[in-house]
Amino acid sequence: MAAPAMKHNKHNKHSSNAPSHPDRTDSRNSQSPSQGGNLTEDVDALQKEIGGDLKSLKKVSGLLEHLTLENKQLEEQVLTVSSSVPLRVSAALSTAEESRLKLESLLEKERLLSNTLQQHLQGAQVWADSIGQVLGQLDTLERHMKYLQCLARIEELSDSIQQYLMTNSMWDAVGAIDRMASLDMGLRESGCSHLQAFLRETLRFWHKILKDKLASDFEEVLTQFHWPFISPPTQTLSPPANTQELNSQLEQLVSQLVSLQTSDDLISEKKETLSRPEQSQTPPLSLPIQIMLLPLSKRFRYHFTGNRQTNNLSKPEWYLTQVLIWMGNSSNFMDEKIQPILDRAGAKVNARVELCRGLLTLVQEKLSQDAPRLLYDDALFCHLVDEVLQFEKELRSTHSYPRAYPGILHILLEETVLQKWLSVERKMAVEKVDAMLSAEGAWSSQYKDITDMDELKAPDCAETFMTLLLVITERYRALPCPRAQLSFLALQKELVDDFRIRLTQVMKEESRQPLSPRYCAILNAANYISTVLSDWGDNVFFLQLQQAAVSDGEEILGPLGAMETGRLASLEGSLFEALLALLERLRGDMLGRLLDAVMRDVKEKAQPYCKDRWISLPSQSDQATMSLSSSACPMMLCLRDHLLQLQQMLCLPLFQMFWQGLAERLDSFIYEDLILYNHFNEGGAAQLQYDMTRNLFPLFGHYCKRPENFFKHVKEACIILTLKVGPALLFCDVLKQSEEDEGILNHQQPSAESALNELGVYKLAPSDVQILLNLRSAWCVTGRV
Repeated sequence: MAAPAMKHNKHNKHSSNAPSHPDRTDSRNSQSPSQGGNLTEDVDALQKEIGGDLKSLKKVSGLLEHLTLENKQLEEQVLTVSSSVPLRVSAALSTAEESRLKLESLLEKERLLSNTLQQHLQGAQVWADSIGQVLGQLDTLERHMKYLQCLARIEELSDSIQQYLMTNSMWDAVGAIDRMASLDMGLRESGCSHLQAFLRETLRFWHKILKDKLASDFEEVLTQFHWPFISPPTQTLSPPANTQELNSQLEQLVSQLVSLQTSDDLISEKKETLSRPEQSQTPPLSLPIQIMLLPLSKRFRYHFTGNRQTNNLSKPEWYLTQVLIWMGNSSNFMDEKIQPILDRAGAKVNARVELCRGLLTLVQEKLSQDAPRLLYDDALFCHLVDEVLQFEKELRSTHSYPRAYPGILHILLEETVLQKWLSVERKMAVEKVDAMLSAEGAWSSQYKDITDMDELKAPDCAETFMTLLLVITERYRALPCPRAQLSFLALQKELVDDFRIRLTQVMKEESRQPLSPRYCAILNAANYISTVLSDWGDNVFFLQLQQAAVSDGEEILGPLGAMETGRLASLEGSLFEALLALLERLRGDMLGRLLDAVMRDVKEKAQPYCKDRWISLPSQSDQATMSLSSSACPMMLCLRDHLLQLQQMLCLPLFQMFWQGLAERLDSFIYEDLILYNHFNEGGAAQLQYDMTRNLFPLFGHYCKRPENFFKHVKEACIILTLKVGPALLFCDVLKQSEEDEGILNHQQPSAESALNELGVYKLAPSDVQILLNLRSAWCVTGRV
């Protein structure tokens, strides 16, 4: 019993001493004695080491020594760890205590230093207050010095300008003025109001003297060039003998005046803003152009102000035309003489445009005075508006005045003037509509004798009305304000709706005779207006107005729904969509009345034809030649006459809608009131097919290539009625089998629909075909029905 225990201990000692497994000792120490699994493994290992050989017991002593050594090492490690932990904790506590002592020492030093610093600051506050007073005095002295230096600089520049003027050194004087203007701009942000006022007065004083001197010389030189050009310049005027000297003087004076532009702008900026606030966004006029405008301004005010006969409220074209003439007469001189000098002087302005701007100020002042005085005279006000629009058009086109600069249309956009303009447009438009509708030829087309120009067959009243709207559009198209344009658009929509109501009223009066020329003319008028409005909806100008209406048009055009706003924004709809819907309703109603009238006449003429004895007609083989049924002649003649008449009275789009609607109604009438109402023998079916295919269908063949496609019921009914007996019987079997197999999927038997399609029948249902087959008298003989 002792041998196995020794073997077990030896095995454990041998296996745990391997140097390549340092973790085995830790794992063994961490195991509990109760872990029977590890103990069993050790016993097994010892058993394997010693085995059952008694000679192997000599290994036990070596194994025991090894285990003893390993146990000793483990005990030393445990003692080492247990002794080192208290030492480390003690060292940490010692370090923390030293840190606490140091912190207390530092806090004490900080307290002492803070007290010392506070005492020092209290003692230095007196010195700081004293130094602050000295610095404030120094700052005041410095500002006074700068103030005095600025005054001295002003005096210096003033003295130098005086000396330059006395010695006639104009360029030096211009330079000194420019430096004084730069000093003025530098003082804009300062609070020295008195200094600014003094500098501005000094600048104004010397600027006026220098400007007057240069302006006087400039006017003398311009006189030598025959300025201003009151009449068109002619080649008969001989150039001055000293042309080269005059050109040199002109360039020098223009350049000097351009250099004075900065000071001139400073002096006049406040006055310009107060006098013309609407033009505050535009740059001031160039100084040379201002001087060149003086004689023209004198002439303008002489002729068109005061009690002069030329100052006539009823003749605004006099001063408007005069200004345009001056612009045209002066354009060559401005382009050939003044513009090159301005370019060399570095002035980035257009001489001709600048002259136009200056002359426009005269027109604006005159128009602002005259427009309010004409608000109570409709005729004179309309004349003024027409002349202003014509002036604006010629200004932009002939004289190439830029769109970026305002013309004179903004005068018409003042609220009182604009409202007067709108009311006058409405009043005159209504009067013209009344006159055109009561005119003798209001419902006849002025191009009725010219086929190429009378495609829409619009009556004279409708064409005149749309021309009236077009003229209104051309008048307000040039307005610079989208809101004003939308106001005129709202007026146009109101006028269109009023004209539609008038058309409806006249239509109701003519509804008793829908086949009359006037009724058709009303229909043509509604179609013409709808066509023109549809074209306007795709016009670029109205598309731009549509975008403006989306942003701020509700105040003018009324509240727009979310859906309508979305459609307008995405360009799916148009501004005239509501009007087009109303016109479409009117057109559809009138076409319906027209078709009803024609169908009443056709049905009346077709009564004998519908009641013909189709069951007893001779067969086709018994007739030498087939001809139209005599009872069908009145109906065919009636159809022919109405088609020819309405083709002459209706425009092509409306006539196409009419004859297609008539064919649809006629197809239903013949099918329901004639075919389904009678029985047919072989001769009757053949006669019906002949009447339809050789007479009725060709009546509509003038307007399309395949008229039978518009009579599908009649065409397919004729196919069924004219089937031979054999195919008809087979087809009856197919229909019967189809009824029996209804609901059962059978891919082998052909369906009734496919059989009908093979015959060319697509419109009629199998049940309809069964009814038609029952109408054949042959079934009565064969007994199949």
